[in-house]
Amino acid sequence: MIAYIKGELVTTYSDGIVVEQNGIGYEIGVPLSVMSELPSPGEEVKIHTYLYVREDAMKLYGFLTRDDLEIFKLLITVSGIGPKGALGILSAMTPDDLRFAILAGDTKTIAKAPGIGQKTAAKLVLELKDKLNLSDAFEERLSKGSGENAAREAGNHIRNEAVEALTALGYTSTDALKAVRQVELTEGMSVEELLKQSLKYISFI
Repeated sequence: MIAYIKGELVTTYSDGIVVEQNGIGYEIGVPLSVMSELPSPGEEVKIHTYLYVREDAMKLYGFLTRDDLEIFKLLITVSGIGPKGALGILSAMTPDDLRFAILAGDTKTIAKAPGIGQKTAAKLVLELKDKLNLSDAFEERLSKGSGENAAREAGNHIRNEAVEALTALGYTSTDALKAVRQVELTEGMSVEELLKQSLKYISFI
């Protein structure tokens, strides 16, 4: 209904912002992760929005990227997770980290989000795991390269093998995914080279 709002950032508060566009001030709920990336009040901002409607209320929720918005929309399809819970998760984790945790079945990491217990985290993984895949999780990062399909597919294959190798060494799937994502994939890079570089990052996770 309202795809995005582009206007002046008027003010911010604990869990939301006000954006003025054509003389109308829109109150928008946002995750904490958005706060650190906002411009100063008085400057222009573009917020991708979702209008949540129920019998007794209408509320706008907003994000700086379409990717964040799409993950939010996925989260609120999970029974037991409403907009407030979804914002809590996205305040504690980036969309990429959440994807990796879901794909790895890492309910402990997800359960650390405010208001999300182990039982809800397990339900989230169960309901969303089949809607995500590792290739999609790497898609945005790989698209910054050549953009050619063959190169992208090859990059996904190499990353998948590196993740499998790290988990075989005893690292958790989530840590393995995070470490591999830190490495910039270059042309001709082998799985062994990617693995070596990933090991440098994994000690800091």
